Amino acid sequence: MDPQISHWILAASTLVEILLIVLAVVFYGKLKKSELVVRSLQDRQAEFLQKLDVNARLEKEIIGTFLKRQEELTALEEKLHFRAVEMRRLLEQAENFTKSPQFLRQTILSGFKRGQSPAALAQATGLSVDEVELILDQPKI
Repeated sequence: MDPQISHWILAASTLVEILLIVLAVVFYGKLKKSELVVRSLQDRQAEFLQKLDVNARLEKEIIGTFLKRQEELTALEEKLHFRAVEMRRLLEQAENFTKSPQFLRQTILSGFKRGQSPAALAQATGLSVDEVELILDQPKI
């Protein structure tokens, strides 16, 4: 073989080796950059998953609190209903008591003892003046 051809072959193979080394270095650089990007994405994903976990826990807390408040409101509504029924019953008893003849008689007699006129007592009790005077004229039982 001709020495010049072997020099050319040697030079060409050297250039190819240098080119391969440059390509390997560039590929290695790109690979490192890709690893950094992947690591960054993994960190972001882990952070995102932590935030999702916190949000899920907060949501469970909120739902639990909401359900507890709903139960409390239901219990309060039930108590309020029972109180309203009891108040209606007591009001009805009070109305029946104030409408009783015995209560009207006691009211008129005590008002008269305090110095109220029969007209004022009639207006306060809803009776006529004659009815009030009749009650005042009755002997004490």
